[in-house]
Amino acid sequence: MKSPKTLAFECETGNYHTFCPISCVAWLYQKIEDSFFPVVGTKTCGYFLQNALGVMIFAEPRYAMAELEEGDISAQLNDQKELEKICLQIKDDRKPSVIIWIGTCTTEIVKMDLEGIAPKLEKQIGIPIIVARANGLDYAFTQGEDTALAAMAHRCPEYKYCETNPNNRSEFTRIEIHATSSEKVHHRNELTRSDLVLFGSLSSSVASQLNSELRHQSIFVSGWLPSQRYEELPGLGEGVYVCGVNPFLSRTATTLMRRRKCKLIGAPFPIGPDGTRAWIEKICSVFNIKPYGLENRESQIWENVKDYLQVINGKSVFFMGDNLLEISLARFSIRCGMIVYEIGIPYMDRRYQAAELLFLQHTCGRMKTPIPRIVEKPDNYGQVQRLHELKPHLAITGMAHANPLEARDIDTKWSVEFTFAQIHGFGNVRDILELVTRPLRRKVVFTPGSRSLSKQTTRD
Repeated sequence: MKSPKTLAFECETGNYHTFCPISCVAWLYQKIEDSFFPVVGTKTCGYFLQNALGVMIFAEPRYAMAELEEGDISAQLNDQKELEKICLQIKDDRKPSVIIWIGTCTTEIVKMDLEGIAPKLEKQIGIPIIVARANGLDYAFTQGEDTALAAMAHRCPEYKYCETNPNNRSEFTRIEIHATSSEKVHHRNELTRSDLVLFGSLSSSVASQLNSELRHQSIFVSGWLPSQRYEELPGLGEGVYVCGVNPFLSRTATTLMRRRKCKLIGAPFPIGPDGTRAWIEKICSVFNIKPYGLENRESQIWENVKDYLQVINGKSVFFMGDNLLEISLARFSIRCGMIVYEIGIPYMDRRYQAAELLFLQHTCGRMKTPIPRIVEKPDNYGQVQRLHELKPHLAITGMAHANPLEARDIDTKWSVEFTFAQIHGFGNVRDILELVTRPLRRKVVFTPGSRSLSKQTTRD
């Protein structure tokens, strides 16, 4: 069969078979340190969160279940009064700076007016209340974060009123930095105050790495959405550039452009050394800065992970679709020497991912590998049939399909693990490759100090 030379898109209009989007609470409550997340749903939602986040119970997680009883669902109780009791208790016990309501499937089905109740309660209790819809009927796994950040974008202060950005300030200001004698040859001695806001929830260490990479190119990051504290939300408005770090934040990107009048930098996402380099180069081009040292940096990282690349080079992979990271992970896999048969993805905004899609096509040409088919909202029955025909070495899938595929002798990896792992930037490449190669290393592994392959019976 002749392989296509351009990207081929299909839509099978299957149901969402993804992890529940209310799980975004897991990483958002850790990122926004002064927040509290009441999840408005049934006992089923509570059981899910208890199981999904059970390992964090000793960390005193800042979330709670507002459980809907029969009286709520049959409209016999006053929703506002019930939510008021919960919010007052949260205010007294935890004293958060912001309360973020997470709406579930049940609130959608019974048409609970969370957006109408929130402003009244906010005025009454004196704490900002943000409503984020994260129901599995309308949204895939990671889109829970997307709806939360889109709602939070409306609460960011206006750029022109921020103390750090007075009206009479020119578009770019210069901040002097001190460099050592060895750095002065390669490093500029000034930073461009670029009014650049990055959006996407990353751990503080990874966010600091990306800040440092841009600072190394003399670009200053003025803020992150979300910030670590609610009061530190970045100023937004005309003249502010925004750039995403995750491919599932299309609603947030649209809100930032249309509602807050920011300028979106369309770039590939900083996943893998190739993606990180392309992401930095795109940001530099917007601010008319010539990047330096990136080519050597990328080459050095590829050299450092050759042991992993030997394991997956020439192997085939099939993405069933779960967390909307599939396009970026497929592009990275191809750059590592893998063959991607199919990229399933629950939902894709082609405008927001335009740069990543173009980069995927460029990577396929560079590696001389066929361009994979991209299937939006895939039908899982059809995918299983194609898996039987193609027989890939690895399938990256949601948890619901992992065991059935393993029973049919297809190695699998849970896509949810890529969501919770640190996979962004130059410094976390080995972490991604560890996840990708682990299923392939289960059966046959190389024993250090010997020339033979040994069987590994235990499962990671």
